[in-house]
Amino acid sequence: MKQIYLDNAATTSVRPEVIEEMVKVLRNDYGNPSSTYSIGRHAKALIEGARKTIAKQFNANSSEIIFTSCGTEANNWILLSAVRDLGVKRIITTQLEHHAVLNTVKHLAQVYGIEVVFLSINPNSEIDYVQLENLLKEDTKTLVSLMHVNNEVGTELDLEKVANLCVTHDALFHCDTVQSVGKKRIDLSVLPIDFIVASAHKFHGPKGIGFAFIRKKNVLKPAIHGGEQEKGLRAGTEGVHQVVGMAKALEMAYDLLEEESAYIAAIKSYCQQRLLEVYPEVKFNGNSTGFYNILNVLLPMTQEKAAMMLFQLDMKGIAVSRGSACQSGSQKPSHVLAQFLNEEDLKKPSLRLSFSHENTKEEIDRLIELLQEI
Repeated sequence: MKQIYLDNAATTSVRPEVIEEMVKVLRNDYGNPSSTYSIGRHAKALIEGARKTIAKQFNANSSEIIFTSCGTEANNWILLSAVRDLGVKRIITTQLEHHAVLNTVKHLAQVYGIEVVFLSINPNSEIDYVQLENLLKEDTKTLVSLMHVNNEVGTELDLEKVANLCVTHDALFHCDTVQSVGKKRIDLSVLPIDFIVASAHKFHGPKGIGFAFIRKKNVLKPAIHGGEQEKGLRAGTEGVHQVVGMAKALEMAYDLLEEESAYIAAIKSYCQQRLLEVYPEVKFNGNSTGFYNILNVLLPMTQEKAAMMLFQLDMKGIAVSRGSACQSGSQKPSHVLAQFLNEEDLKKPSLRLSFSHENTKEEIDRLIELLQEI
């Protein structure tokens, strides 16, 4: 049975070219990058070459790229250090954030007693920019932590507007860019963002590796102590093959961005069209545009039909995720949808579809066919 994968916001397949590059490193470049003999120096050179490749994609300095195990680690480190080391007394964020940010912020409030302010969310899933500006006028050392692209509904933040507001009011800006890195260009020589994060497995790279961009004016202290790896900011022997694989995946993602993003956007549009043909009452959660690879669908189905939907689709070889009222293994509503859907819509089943360059119109047709059978 052919598998149809429509959950690319959760993770992505690894490109064959990335696997090839990683296997080559695993076979030949096994030296410890901290060692001074030649195979160690060569491993170190591979890491620094990868760092430069990654920095180049954002017009950043390679010294501002720090490797981590994933986006979650990077988010935790930045938020903790901003409070502990940079004197942040208030964090402005939203209830739409990924739990890597949301739960970390709540933890920091408990441990350090900082103020946390959650912005209001408009019915179209966008933040209240006026409220943000008014809050920033207050004289408190503040960090704004807002995600670039929402992982459930695809709502995109106006990066330029938020970054400029933060500069005007002398606030730090941390942006969780896990869903957008490799899928949209982010020019850090133009956008005055203090911190961004990434996870390689979101852009067809390996799992277990990510990075943080730390603008050089912000001096963070490590959250993991030990050796002097990553300029003393992140201890632990580097996974050379993972770092090289991530750099290769990111380079390919941006080299192919225009071609692949246009293709993916067309797949998303085709899916919307087919859903509207079959379900005239279908709604799409989020704002009117949304990011080009994420589609959150509010289905006009009864709860009874929806209850086994994911299981039935999985049995037929289709991988999708629920983004609404009854998430897998939980009766709690989606914390994202609960912020802007009315009570009636929140009770209805939602499906998150997220696409990649590997998906086809034929796969969408198969999805629609199976949904009709449920």
